[in-house]
Parts: sequence; C-alpha cells; structure tokens
Amino acid sequence: MASGPAQPGQRQRSRSSEGRNSGSSGSRTGAPQQRRRSRGADDQGVIPVLARAAREVEAAVQKGPLKPANRARFQVAALLLREERARVKADPTLSEAERANEQKRLDGLAGILAKTAARDTSLIALLADDAPVTAAAKALRRDLLLAAGMELSPDELIITTEPAPKDLAAEKQVIPQSVRQLQMSNPFLAPDFSAVAQKPVRVNQLANWELIEPLFRAFEYGAGGGAASMELPEANSLKTPGKLELMRHQARFVEEVKAGHRTFLLADEPGLGKTAQALLAASVSNSYPLLVVVPNVVKTNWAREVALWTPQRTATVVHGDGNDVDAFSDVVIVNYEVLDRHVGWLGRFGFKGMVVDEAHFIKNLTSQRSKHVLSLAKSIRASSPKALFMALTGTPLINQIDDFRAIWQFLGWIDEKKPLPVLMDKLEDTGLTPADFGFFSEARQAVIDMGIVRRKKVDVAADIPARRVADIPVELDDDLGRSIRDAEAALTARLVDRYQRRLALRKSDEEFDEAAKERLIRAVAHEELEESKSAKTGENVFTMVRKIGQAKAGLAADYTAQLARNVGKVVFFAKHIDVMDTAEAHFRKAGLGTVSIRGDQTPKARQAAIDAFAQDPAVSVVVASLTAAGVGLNLQAASNVVLAELSWTSAEQTQAIDRVHRIGQELPVTAWRIIAAQTIDAKIAELIDSKAGLAARALDGSDIEITAEGSVQLGALVSLLAGALE
Repeated sequence: MASGPAQPGQRQRSRSSEGRNSGSSGSRTGAPQQRRRSRGADDQGVIPVLARAAREVEAAVQKGPLKPANRARFQVAALLLREERARVKADPTLSEAERANEQKRLDGLAGILAKTAARDTSLIALLADDAPVTAAAKALRRDLLLAAGMELSPDELIITTEPAPKDLAAEKQVIPQSVRQLQMSNPFLAPDFSAVAQKPVRVNQLANWELIEPLFRAFEYGAGGGAASMELPEANSLKTPGKLELMRHQARFVEEVKAGHRTFLLADEPGLGKTAQALLAASVSNSYPLLVVVPNVVKTNWAREVALWTPQRTATVVHGDGNDVDAFSDVVIVNYEVLDRHVGWLGRFGFKGMVVDEAHFIKNLTSQRSKHVLSLAKSIRASSPKALFMALTGTPLINQIDDFRAIWQFLGWIDEKKPLPVLMDKLEDTGLTPADFGFFSEARQAVIDMGIVRRKKVDVAADIPARRVADIPVELDDDLGRSIRDAEAALTARLVDRYQRRLALRKSDEEFDEAAKERLIRAVAHEELEESKSAKTGENVFTMVRKIGQAKAGLAADYTAQLARNVGKVVFFAKHIDVMDTAEAHFRKAGLGTVSIRGDQTPKARQAAIDAFAQDPAVSVVVASLTAAGVGLNLQAASNVVLAELSWTSAEQTQAIDRVHRIGQELPVTAWRIIAAQTIDAKIAELIDSKAGLAARALDGSDIEITAEGSVQLGALVSLLAGALE
C-alpha cells in the first residue's frame, strides 16, 4: 500500500518504512503517532538515536552532577522510549518475532536509563506523570526525532512556551497618584556625585579571618565594662526649629550629625526622646526626602512629632494603597505591614535618609519585613552615598546577640559574610587579629565608633524619676483557679512520664551525672514545647498561661480600680482580648471612665484614645494591649502601670512600662505585676527578670551573669520538671 502525505497529528517514517500504519503513543508531550522502522534496518529509526542519548547521559552522570541539558536529555529519552514501547506493543503489522526483537532492544535502553537514575536519584522525579516538560526539552525531542528520519507535523516543529507565571509580589505593588505626579514634575532624578566611591578594602592581616562572630562575641562578653556608646561632642545649643528645646543628651547626638556622621544605632533606653533626635538629625543634615519605617501603632504619632520638632517640614503617612500620599512632602512615613505594596516606588524615590523605628522588628533576616527594609536601604545607599541611616530601638537585643546582625546590615556596617570597608578599615587600624589579646575590646570599640549611641535614664535624665517593679501575689481560689492547678499538675505528670521513658532508653553503663540529668531535663522540656506550638487542642504551657490571665483578670481590674481612686490615672496592660474585655466590664461597673488601645484599631482611633487619656479628667484607665501599645506611645499622664498578664520577654515588659516612664514624667513610676501565686506564673516572672541580663551585659557594660539562651516558655517547663524530680 502506497503511503499518502502526512496527515495532521501523524508522524511518517522515511521512504524505507512506507506502507505500515502507526501505533498509539500516549506521550505527555503531545507526540503524534509514528511509523516503525523497516525490518532489518537496526541502524535506522528512533532506537539508535535513543541509544546514543542514553549513553551520553550515562557518561555524564559518572563524571558528577548532571547539568540541566543532560537532565532534559534523560527526560526526553525516557519519554520517547515510553512512546516507542507503546507503538511496538500496539502495532498489528509486526510479527511476534519482530515484536520480541524490538522489545528486547527497548529493554536494553531502559536498563541504561535505570542505572543512570540509580546514580542520580533526582532524575526519578522527571519520570512522574506530572513532571513539567520545558521548552528546551520539547526542542530536544524534536531534534532527536528529526535525526531519526521522522517527518513531523507543523505543531511538532514549532515549539511554543507557556507564558511566564505571574509575579504575585509585583502584582501587589502600587504607585500612588501623587508619586506619579512627582515623577512627571521631575522625571530625571539626578544622581548624587557628592561622595567619592568607597576605596577597596585593604588587603591586610584580617583579610582571611572570619570576623562577624568575633564581633558579636566582643559585645556578648562585655569587653571590660564600658558602656556601648560612642563619644559625642558637647552641645552648642538646645534650640530647635520648633518651640521645644532639646535635652542635653539629645543635643549632643544632633551635634555629632552636624559634624558629618551618618550611620547610627540609637539605642537609648525607651523614653529618652529618640524620635526627636532622629527628626532633628535629618534637619541639620538636610536628609530630605526622609523615609521613616515604623510599627503601625506609632505612624500617626510620627507625623505629629514632625510638626512639633521641625514645623518647617511636611510629613505624609502611607495608608493602604497610598491613595492619600502627598509625594511632595519632606518626610514619608510607612509602617512595616504595607511595605510589600510600596517597596517598588519607595526604592526609586530618591530618599536622602532612612529611619527604622523599633529596629528590633527586623531581627529575623528571613522575614519579608526585614528583606524589604534591607532592600530599601541598599537602593538608597546606591543613589545617595551620604544618606543618613538611623536604627532606633531601646531594646536592640531580645534573646541573643545575633539580633544585632540585621541592624548592622541595614546601617551598612556588614554584609552577610564580612565587615564592609569602613568597619574593616577600623578593625585593621587596631593592628590585632581575633587570636591576639585585646582584640575583643578594640573590635567592640571599633563597632561602637561606627555609630552606636546608648544612654540610660539614670545617666542623662536626672529629672526622670526612678521606676520600680512591684509584684502583687494573688490567690486563685475559685473553680478556674482549681482547674489551672489541675492542668499544671497534669502537665508536670506528662513531663515526668516523658522523662522516665527517655531515661529508660539510656544504656545501663552510660554515665549519668548532674550535667547529664540537666541535659535530659532540657531535652524533654524542648520536646514538650515543640509539640505545644503545633497542638490545636489539649492543655499545654500556652493554654495554661492564657487561663491564668483569664483567672487574674478580675483581680487585676479590682486592684487597678483601687489605684485609680487613690492615685489617679492608671495604665492597664494585658495580652489577650478576653482579659481586656473582662477588665473593661469591671471598670464600667465600678464607674470608672476608660479608653482602649487594641491591635484592630485605626491609627486615628488609637490617637483619639491616647489624647482622651491625657486630657480628659473623666478617663481614669487606659486598657492597653501589650503588643499593640507596648511601643512608641506616650502615656505619661499616668505614673502607675498594672501588668495583668506577663509577657514572654523582658524587652516587651520594659517597653510597656516605658510608655509611662518618659521625659516629662514628674512622679515616681511603679509597675504593679499581678502574679498568680503557687502557679507557673511566678516562675515566668522570675525568668523574665533574668533575661534582662543580656542587654545589660552587651550594651551597658554590666558584669551580671546572664541566663543561658532560650525562651521563657522553655525555662518554665524546665523548672516544672526539675521541681517535680526533686
């Protein structure tokens, strides 16, 4: 039978194979049917071409990891092998002898591909039914078939590619209309040639040393007791462009900026006026436009501070998609939560300075907020080498010394692996290496001179009264209190049982001293904590602490009401909404006026609550969330704070108290912690206090012993288990 022209969806063999019908292929690549090779022509057709491809991949995998081209060759060879096997099996024109011979040859190819996949098991994934076939693989398939003498349809000859997947991050990007107008009014942003490019790092004795970890250790060990704060010049004036005057310690910082310094970790204790210092620093260095990145709860307050300290400058706040942004303003204020939508235009805006408030928010380098902040800093530094960079935080260290890493990267002191040129030159100037005596002290001072400024209230603000934390133990003697004690007992029993089972697995001749016992206790506690984090139901340390907060709510509210009647305004802090709701109901019943600060409020509503607390004599108590109101707010109308629930960190507790203990406070500040006696609450309070040692040692030159790194939750579980075993 004579062969006709190729029909759509079919492949024809060369003249030697005319006269036979093709079989079914079933290939994922959309391969049409094909004719088999002529009898006796073992060097013709698809199989010899596949054999060469299989041998090439086999040889390549023996030399090392396969490159993408050979991975595609393996996938295409496997797919064509599958097609040819299906064709041979279904072709009715083949005799049984011919079919057996073809199957034998195909089995040999399959063996080669199987051995190759055994050497590189990642190839197995390419054989899955849903494995993607790239455009490069499709093109290779076409070329192999053409080499085998096949005639292909137009659909097989033309390789099309799928449209690129949508960039979801780019889709979220917005450009406010005001920004477009600014770009139209000044479409050509002039580059900043005012600074000479940084000179290359000197190749010297530190070139091959790993330096980041030694620098961190230099701070962790305290380096001789000196406070981590650079020398600042004396202030020539306390005047500001506004009506207020600076305090002396604030004015000294501004003088340093006047002298030309441009990168700062401003780590003053909360309440010493870091916002004012940052705004005046931008003013004296003319670092406008200025980008300010802040937590959501304080961005409205930053706009008010701009008007207060630098009234000649204008500020705009970015809300949502930024439809109300005034791009012609001097200061652009944006919160961390919406950076993902605005990082594009912000990076091209031409800022001359950047402030990151509550800079410990970026300590996790893998988080999106940290990546966005570091990306913006890199863009600003590239377009304006003399830009002003300030990281503001009263608590730069939360749990570990590595919390410095992201902040130092933001300031341009280090990158992911090493100190950058300016800091490296300072380290080289010491003439020491990490192996030399005295390196840690000199290296610590070199970093401090890069721009660390840390002042404590007791050192610089004699007019700010001392603060104290007083614990008020309460007995939980109702049904909820009894259920809490039962839950704690059950948790302790579970820890002991887990400990005994782990102990039974130890070898009888294995040494088990006190150190080994402590390690086992900690391992058991860590295992319990990890299970608790993922648990959806059941009793664990987190549900227990929440129940304790619920049980203390009424008692804490009653104590707050007594304080309010005797001493005036009081700030009531809690972690959970139900505790806040219980307290507000108690205050209403007691006839006390209250306002609330919560995480779900708009900035406008939050500011209205703060203003009412400060100015309205009828408002006696502000009920505030530890997370929503723990940073950036000024609540100094009160001098008493009630902590109804405990935080998990010393830093969070300190931030809450310092909403009251601030510049302008004229009365002693007391924080009253409500502690549930005879529960895990008491141990948590003790652990929170011990965690304060890390920052004191790293930043304030303290020699106090610090507890081992780890969470308060873990420490609480360790305490429960150790107490039970004793």
